[in-house]
Amino acid sequence: MKRRQFIGLFGASALGLVLPELALGEDRRRSSGSTTTTTTASSSLVPTDTGSVGSVVIVGGGMAGATAAKFLRLWGGSNVQVTLVDQNATYSSNIMSNLVLNGSTTMSQLTYNYNTLTSAYGVKFVQGSVVGVVPPVGSTAGSVRLADGRVLFGTKIILAPGIEFDDVPGLTPALQENYVPHAWRAGAQTTKLASQIRNMRAGGTFIMTIPASPYRCPPGPYERACVVADYLKRNKPGSRVIVLDANPFIQAERTNFERAFNVTHAGVIDYRPGQSLTGVTVSITGGKHAVTTSSGTEYADVLNVIPSHRAGKIITDNPVLANVGGRWAGVDVRSYESTSVPNVYVIGDSASSGQPKAGHIANQEAKLCADAIARALRGDLTPNPAPKTNSACYSPITADTASWLTVVYGYDAVNKKMVAVPGAGPIEAAAATQDNFNDMKKWFATLMSDSFA
Repeated sequence: MKRRQFIGLFGASALGLVLPELALGEDRRRSSGSTTTTTTASSSLVPTDTGSVGSVVIVGGGMAGATAAKFLRLWGGSNVQVTLVDQNATYSSNIMSNLVLNGSTTMSQLTYNYNTLTSAYGVKFVQGSVVGVVPPVGSTAGSVRLADGRVLFGTKIILAPGIEFDDVPGLTPALQENYVPHAWRAGAQTTKLASQIRNMRAGGTFIMTIPASPYRCPPGPYERACVVADYLKRNKPGSRVIVLDANPFIQAERTNFERAFNVTHAGVIDYRPGQSLTGVTVSITGGKHAVTTSSGTEYADVLNVIPSHRAGKIITDNPVLANVGGRWAGVDVRSYESTSVPNVYVIGDSASSGQPKAGHIANQEAKLCADAIARALRGDLTPNPAPKTNSACYSPITADTASWLTVVYGYDAVNKKMVAVPGAGPIEAAAATQDNFNDMKKWFATLMSDSFA
């Protein structure tokens, strides 16, 4: 596949039923955070009348939520009011955040705001913590309640809360924040882990653990191992990277990562599959941390434990939504409407869609969802019968080379899920090259612009 082609691939209730509020746990209720509201008038970019009329509240301002907000205005028009809610005033990109660890970029360069969504597309942005959701029923609007008491109303509600992490034996939240950051939600922990690596002694040991699939960004942990190994080779001679993977084999870009581990970073990366994490002992006095798996205990100067994942709290606190193993939200992948709660849609990492949990797919899911809702709000209740999405990503292998992976997914009407289209992936780059590294920057800029600009 030519690089320029790759870069271009983006592209219930009975009458009278009283619905219970889908509420968050009390621990979240007590932490309201700051709250601000931004709203602007419609812009010339938004069509005045598409036939769609209604209001949509979106919970979560990451890749999925931001994209849905933008395209609901573009495709729904000025008669579709869109409110985007997030706890934070800005979004920190998980994509490319591994490059913070080798000093190639900073978190400030990966931070995005919602100014263009509000000024150019007329999205209303509200900063605050969501504590409860009442689903819409028929023509009766649903509601989203914030910790400070405000209530937002919508004829459709989209949930895009991302992920939460399971507990790790031996790791409290404080120990994770200060000593063993997972850095799998980009931000302060990413900067903390970068500092630990920078201060690591020559000849030291960096150990990272990878949770069992599914987790956010399948190639991400292996990419991180390569980036750290490359940095240590150049700056901390004699150091090594031990990768303890709970999975039986590399989960994405297997050919390129096997080459990276066994050739490019031979003698530095020690990859061990099938390692189930059983506990961690943290040293807070500057000694080595201990990590125990099914195969024994290893000691690290810097320890990076990536916990197993589950859907965001608003999903898992409500079994009716978390109807896939109690951990993920089942959705109709033609529209991303919940399979158990009508008029509530789930997109991004919290959805069980058969596709990777990654930023590019979140962008794709958001567009399908926006299209389905825009149709529904103009009376067309039939979503796209044959949707297709593209999962694409680049993975840095060294400080100036990268590989890539792409898959096209299509709707399987028999099994009602998204599956890889025969002959359209997974396709890996032939090798990690500097051209790919340069194209990675273009791909990232294009993707982020598509979601936030």
